[in-house]
Amino acid sequence: MRAFAALYARLDATTSSNAKLAALQDYFAEAAPEDAAWAVFFLAGGRPRQLVPSRTLRELAMQAAQLPAWLFEESYSAVGDLAETIALLLPAAEQSSELGLAQWLEERLLPLRGLPPEELAERLPSFWRELDSLALMVCIKLITGAFRVGVSRLLVTRALANLAELDPKRVAQRLVGYTELSHRPSAERYLQLIAPESAGEHAQRGGQPYPFFLAHALQLPPEQFDSALGPVQDWQAEWKWDGIRVQLVKRDGQLWIWSRGEELITERFPDLHGLVDTLADGTVIDGELVVWRHGPADEDVQGALLNAPPVAEASAVQGIQPFALLQQRIGRKTLSRKLLDEVPVAVMAYDLLEWQGEDYRSQPQHHRRTGLQALVAACASPRLLLSPLLIADSWAALAAQREASRALGVEGMMLKAREAQYGVGRTKDVGVWWKWKVEPFSVDAVLLYAQRGHGRRASLYTDFTFAVWDAPPGTPGRSLVPFAKAYSGLTDAEMRQVDAIVRKTTLEKFGPVRSLTPSLVFELGFEGIALSKRHKSGIAVRFPRMLRWRQDKTVEEADTLAMLQAMLP
Repeated sequence: MRAFAALYARLDATTSSNAKLAALQDYFAEAAPEDAAWAVFFLAGGRPRQLVPSRTLRELAMQAAQLPAWLFEESYSAVGDLAETIALLLPAAEQSSELGLAQWLEERLLPLRGLPPEELAERLPSFWRELDSLALMVCIKLITGAFRVGVSRLLVTRALANLAELDPKRVAQRLVGYTELSHRPSAERYLQLIAPESAGEHAQRGGQPYPFFLAHALQLPPEQFDSALGPVQDWQAEWKWDGIRVQLVKRDGQLWIWSRGEELITERFPDLHGLVDTLADGTVIDGELVVWRHGPADEDVQGALLNAPPVAEASAVQGIQPFALLQQRIGRKTLSRKLLDEVPVAVMAYDLLEWQGEDYRSQPQHHRRTGLQALVAACASPRLLLSPLLIADSWAALAAQREASRALGVEGMMLKAREAQYGVGRTKDVGVWWKWKVEPFSVDAVLLYAQRGHGRRASLYTDFTFAVWDAPPGTPGRSLVPFAKAYSGLTDAEMRQVDAIVRKTTLEKFGPVRSLTPSLVFELGFEGIALSKRHKSGIAVRFPRMLRWRQDKTVEEADTLAMLQAMLP
């Protein structure tokens, strides 16, 4: 545990990628395989469930530090991070544990989940007495499931590749699915990550997907596309669907469904399990999982999709429903028959990564598309649809089609070079994909509540709740209605300015949240909007962020709920 805590300190103390890379390589070169296995899990983004309730941790820490509740809460408010607060307040360790990260997790921390309070009160303080302040802070972050440090998965991949003298793409492929919660890290799995390449490696993949190829944001005006991208005929254009990016993997007579976040979600979508009988072994499809409402015109719509019409008209996508409906199924532990019937799903396929066991990713985009079209036609399942191509003789004509995005419920277009291979992550070395999104929705909203941030922003109020007016200006008794939370979009300097105003305009404190005297207006951008029964405003927005601080507007000039309602599809 001490070595992992020291790694955390080195990573947290620098913003230099080279320094972080050196720290990772030093750690992996010395760590036991079982400890390195868990380190990779956490550093690559693994997030285990919380092991002990935060309230219990607070109470036990107050007892160990012999502090009253008010003083502990004031300390927590000043520090802004629970793990760091506890580590600072507890007495110095009586001894220093020599146990490694794996032993701490597997023998001590993971068994804590589900224990009664009296058992936790006996175990935790004795564990804490074995750790110095830094190791204790890291330990509590692991207990709460809040472990985060400023290192990217790409950097972890590079460190392992350098250590093992492997192609980083090979390591990236082996890492896919590594952080999935159902697969506990082990020395054996870690050694597989850094093992020499073998001829039979591909045949042993089982249900493992491929690393997802990610698109770059395209922000040029269409008038510059010819000079920047070349002729439109060199590109494959499709709608950018609003769903969950997935890979369907059919191997060894089984079907696996993986999300882009490398979470295995097969069991959450039983309506897709029938594809196991229609897809051939050795098939991997990249696509978008969407809500698809079947109707009398199903065959006509499926035919329009399969035939890839010159222009993808509204009829070709009319079955796809808003993302808000899909959210009703995300995270549900149990799926009732009623929910499955009301919110049925399908996969909009747009790439073929493996066919009959052969890795297709090095094939050009247009070749993979031809194979995908034949596969979907042969499958003939309403649960697997073909993403239609958009055909235009100029970028201007394609831009005109893009104007229909909002009406069709899509986020814009995807542009894929016809000769591009399927890469690993967000890269341009084997070709490129561009996401040409429509401009976000935006409204001017009032800052109403604030909460401290995390990590390096833990001492600042950076997480905000925004509101709009429930009636037009001049309406007697009108009030502000909260509708969205956002924490990104401002510069560090602006964040510090807003933090100072938050502290001066606080009306009340509700735990970590402060209610404020309305005084600040921000332009808020978001990608989608839908009706919601869960929110007081009746509105839910997707991916909200602050576009700019409207210092030129007064609170009275902020927008209204009616304006949001007018944006609903």
